[in-house]
Amino acid sequence: MIPTIFALATAPGRAGVAVVRVSGPASSDALAALTGKPLPEPRMATLVRLRDPQTGEALDDALVLRFTAPRSFTGEDVVELHLHGGRAVVAGVVEALSARPGLRVAEPGEFTRRAFENGKLDLTEAEAVADLVDAETSAQRRQALRQMEGALGTLYDGWRERLTRSLAHIEADIDFPDEDLPSGVSDAARPVLSALAAEIDAHLDDRGRGERLREGLHIAIVGAPNAGKSSLLNALARREAAIVSARAGTTRDVIEVHLDLGGYPVVLADTAGLREAAADEVEEEGIRRALDRAARADVKVAVFDATALPALDPATVALLDKDTVVVLNKTDVADAGVPTVGGWETVAVSARTGAGLPELERRLTAFTADRLAGSGAPALTRARHRSALEECRDALRRALTAPLPELMAEDVRLASRALGRITGRVDVEDLLDVIFRDFCIGK
Repeated sequence: MIPTIFALATAPGRAGVAVVRVSGPASSDALAALTGKPLPEPRMATLVRLRDPQTGEALDDALVLRFTAPRSFTGEDVVELHLHGGRAVVAGVVEALSARPGLRVAEPGEFTRRAFENGKLDLTEAEAVADLVDAETSAQRRQALRQMEGALGTLYDGWRERLTRSLAHIEADIDFPDEDLPSGVSDAARPVLSALAAEIDAHLDDRGRGERLREGLHIAIVGAPNAGKSSLLNALARREAAIVSARAGTTRDVIEVHLDLGGYPVVLADTAGLREAAADEVEEEGIRRALDRAARADVKVAVFDATALPALDPATVALLDKDTVVVLNKTDVADAGVPTVGGWETVAVSARTGAGLPELERRLTAFTADRLAGSGAPALTRARHRSALEECRDALRRALTAPLPELMAEDVRLASRALGRITGRVDVEDLLDVIFRDFCIGK
């Protein structure tokens, strides 16, 4: 028998409301035991007194909801107990549920797993549930909601349907050569496969937009010691995230803060000051890490000390490229007077007074939006999506150049399985269904 599971569905700790979810065949019996009353109507919020079934002790006055299978999140009978969010209240209800036969505490992600196993969600939608819970910016929320609503799964299922139909045509040509089939049945699959390979290529050529939106765009602050990088990080973060000192080389490691820029997630990193001769091996390691972070960053903020002009730090100048925002800092004590550095337009700021920071934030937001804003098509959001799509595309390319229809059919089958792994829908009956529908109706 399938065990009935329960768990706190809201964050632990003191709160106004806490929700305990119960899912499985014994969920309604558990609710009846806690209330001692007839079950409320499905989907009807009802205020009831919860009591410990063993001692009769009152636990809470709770709002309860009951959902009957299959019309629930998990596809099973589900009960939700909306409790007052005190620790003692939650602990009492959980203890009472634990004492019920056939009930156990849910494992991490088990409610969503059951929803997937019962056909309520595909894998992309299940992943989107986790993304929505973790969303910290409006752009992350929009992407997760769209994926949870099935945009990504619908796209991949549509591609897989086209592959299944093409494979059915190829297999029909191979297996039934003497039947009265239309001529060139398998040849009709080639333009479909070619068009699909091109669509997948375009889908993959997104500069990792979906993955970056989930994880945050990486921005590295680089520059010479005492250029004001840590002060700039603190000013942008609006808190004292990094230690600031007049002593050169204070920052030895990479310090990260997470920001919301125009609704997009950003990971802003302060790095060690760049200079030719490090004071010791610790600073030398910090410089190595700074250069490594700069090389991997999506955007760099190159900071120059306006008080040192016209001299420019050569190590920082060497990092300037099209993905760099050039900043002249300390303009409160020195006249920047330099509109460009190495041919790159500059932003004059004072991390101490805040002058110029709105313009810098505008520039960084523009960089971020350019890399993360979508074109309207759903974006792949995980490395496993990308890997499976690359496998699918490569199989399609082999199929288009296959010398024999049997080899072509095998590569199309591999391509279909790769797509099916993304959504979790690898149904071996699909091919038989299409063959029957397209070629056997009326025969």
